[in-house]
Amino acid sequence: MRSKSFTKDLFSLIPLLFSGLLCIALIFLLWQKVSTTPTFAEILSNLTTIFIGISGFLSAILMVYMAFAAMNLKKARSNVIDNLGKVTQKMHTFRSIVDLLFRSKIWLPGLKEYIDDEFAGLTFFEVKEFYKGKSKLAIEFLQENHNYADTENLYLEMKSLLLTGPREKSVPEDIVFPKMYSKDIVEKWLEHKCGSGLWYYFGYKYAVFKEALDLNAVFERHQDKIMALANTIDSEAFEDSSFNEVFLSKLGEYMTKEVLPKLYQFQDSSGKQTPALIRYLYVVFLLLTLFGVLVPLLFMLFSLSILSLIISYSFVISVIFFISISFYQFLSREISS
Repeated sequence: MRSKSFTKDLFSLIPLLFSGLLCIALIFLLWQKVSTTPTFAEILSNLTTIFIGISGFLSAILMVYMAFAAMNLKKARSNVIDNLGKVTQKMHTFRSIVDLLFRSKIWLPGLKEYIDDEFAGLTFFEVKEFYKGKSKLAIEFLQENHNYADTENLYLEMKSLLLTGPREKSVPEDIVFPKMYSKDIVEKWLEHKCGSGLWYYFGYKYAVFKEALDLNAVFERHQDKIMALANTIDSEAFEDSSFNEVFLSKLGEYMTKEVLPKLYQFQDSSGKQTPALIRYLYVVFLLLTLFGVLVPLLFMLFSLSILSLIISYSFVISVIFFISISFYQFLSREISS
């Protein structure tokens, strides 16, 4: 795999190598021509104005294109940030619901003490990743015979949703609602489908777990609050719902399929840097401006050596050659990335 990547990187350097060789060859040939033909220097000087015009025209086109591209990117990023804010708020609300359930009395007696005392510091992520062998506590937990009808896994899953970092071990008394969730925790939530436990325990397998999960133990005022919070997440999806196992199953499915993927997607989009195409065009613009406009202008204003003009011509021609042989390859790589 590394050999294939190295070969690909080496292949991408070929246009740059040929362009560099062309630049050196042009400098050598033009200098030799000036040395052997006295009138050739005057010919190059007479072409300077045309050369500046062509380079300036190409630079202006690139500058206008990059300006429009920057405005479009700014608009797109603004939309992404707006959507990210909305999805983040939904995640805040979902975590508030989870917090109420987590601290309620739906659990079998002794479950909380068993997890929080005997396995203090154990996280849902460590249990799910036991095969990596990074947590002896997770392996010990999985090897034990539990007396809580497997609901300890749901407890750990809910606990993971109340954390704001994958390395956190305990839930604070007052859960934190960050302005933006860290990419690490969102990736963990998504990877391990945190939230799907609500669908599994209260939907798909509720007949198995209903004796171990007492929904009636949730205070009525908390039930009302949970339903109000759910309606702020999506009033259409939960408008006809009541606090029961069907609602919790639907809520878990909604968060797993709608909120978490979008949260990750918008975070990823908002964190992206300037596209490689814009950076590529900016380098071309910079080289054209420097060697195609500024150096020839300085040659005309200060009567610099003809060598400066030769270097300018050679460099710009090599840049145009580089674009012609590498641009398609660059676009193909960008499209497939």
